[in-house]
Amino acid sequence: MHRQAMIARLRERAAKQPPWDIAVVGGGATGIGVAVDAAARGLSVALVEAHDFGKGTSSRSTKLVHGGVRYLEQGNIPLVMSALKERGLLRQNAPHLVHDLAFLVPNYSWWEAPFYGIGLKLYDMLAGKYGFGPSRRISREETLERLPALDPQGLTGGIIYYDGQFDDARLLIHLAMTAADLGATLVNYCPATGFLRDAEGYINGLTALDTETGEELTIPARIVVNATGVFTDQVRSMADPEAEQLLTISQGIHLVFDHTFLRGDTALLVPHTRDGRVLFVIPWHGYAVAGTTDTPVAAPNVEPRPFESEIDFILETAGRYLTRHPKRRDVRAVYVGLRPLVKGEGKTSALSRDHMLHVDRSGLLTITGGKWTTYRHMAEDCVNHAITLGRLPEAKCVTENLRIHGYLSAAQAALADEHWGVYGADANALRELAGDPVLGAQLHPSLPYLAAEAVWAAREEMARTVEDVLARRTRALFLNAEAAMEMAEPVASLLAAELGRDEEWVSKQVREFSALAARYQVT
Repeated sequence: MHRQAMIARLRERAAKQPPWDIAVVGGGATGIGVAVDAAARGLSVALVEAHDFGKGTSSRSTKLVHGGVRYLEQGNIPLVMSALKERGLLRQNAPHLVHDLAFLVPNYSWWEAPFYGIGLKLYDMLAGKYGFGPSRRISREETLERLPALDPQGLTGGIIYYDGQFDDARLLIHLAMTAADLGATLVNYCPATGFLRDAEGYINGLTALDTETGEELTIPARIVVNATGVFTDQVRSMADPEAEQLLTISQGIHLVFDHTFLRGDTALLVPHTRDGRVLFVIPWHGYAVAGTTDTPVAAPNVEPRPFESEIDFILETAGRYLTRHPKRRDVRAVYVGLRPLVKGEGKTSALSRDHMLHVDRSGLLTITGGKWTTYRHMAEDCVNHAITLGRLPEAKCVTENLRIHGYLSAAQAALADEHWGVYGADANALRELAGDPVLGAQLHPSLPYLAAEAVWAAREEMARTVEDVLARRTRALFLNAEAAMEMAEPVASLLAAELGRDEEWVSKQVREFSALAARYQVT
């Protein structure tokens, strides 16, 4: 993907017409999912994102591709079944990024084994042919063998079940590359600034601003899709200031610790916490990630902050189950994600994770709600409606069996080097790049990332800033904020050479990233 070429395509199409079939506002999982689906059907697609791809919610998940065991308790069987199917399709289509993960539910009371065992057997059954493996009860000895860090006091045994794990931001970048491979045009750092309208007042395109050059862009389209997540209602207000709000927003935080707090390759699931959610502690990229919370917030924020009560809650809850009780000084990073929840009654933790489609009187098509695991199904639903509303050529969805950029067979993915594995089929090109002595250098001793990855991110993945590289092309900021701060200067210098920037730009990038990374630390 090359940003200047993408901008040139937008400029050329505006001058020559005809309009794009679909213009998408929003470069998270939902928006890029729509771009992939539409492009795969042969439709012309233009997508604009105000920041970087996945800047918001889509890079801040619990890193799980799952049906949602919690939704079983809520009785939302259709959502669970849909998510379990999509989980299986994701593993099928992106095995280099999605893999099985064993979860352990520890039992400390006599009733827990039969109670949770029955629920997880139902979870297995609902997965059907898309199952990842049968759940089973295990002894106290096997429980401690799988999770040595578990508190043995009062432990009677456990239940093992299987779900999926992924790297959310890397999957998003590979979805963007998939869309580009299929002919879609995608531009980051290009916020929508307004809408075009026909003689009857219906939206037939949008305007956008290239924030790098200040150029105003015009993007005519037969249908415009609003896929901006927690900013859904703000974009709808641009089209209609009187539009009624669709969303309630909540936030969830995750604390990241050294892997020594987990000491195993099995994830821990605490099925009931005092806020009504489940708590996960999962192995991820050599660290342990604990979360999440569900706290209502009044308005969306590009960089949400954790509440002290959320940090204390996760530390306290994890400490009840682990032999080594985590303290604030043990937190390597804290990250916060916002959830776009369709409005309803009751606590945010009880609100549905189903998606919704909405058509405003202006003709703007909005898709919102949902969850990462069901992004493909959401996109299919949205493009089906876009075809009808925009009077576009009929074409069937083909994404159920569409291989995502970087695809390796499951066997190849299983054999892939742990570090390069997330790049899939691009790994060989990266290894070649890293053959250069300078680019083969490790950026920080605490993390495995090499200089070559920053260069690759700029050349092939549209990274424009130090944050893009350290937060989303690699996951340094989400794993170890202090180490990421120390990586900022060498990464800025590498980017400057690739993007033609000067020393002043390097200094500004380091300052801005250091200020951002400080917000990912717990004091």
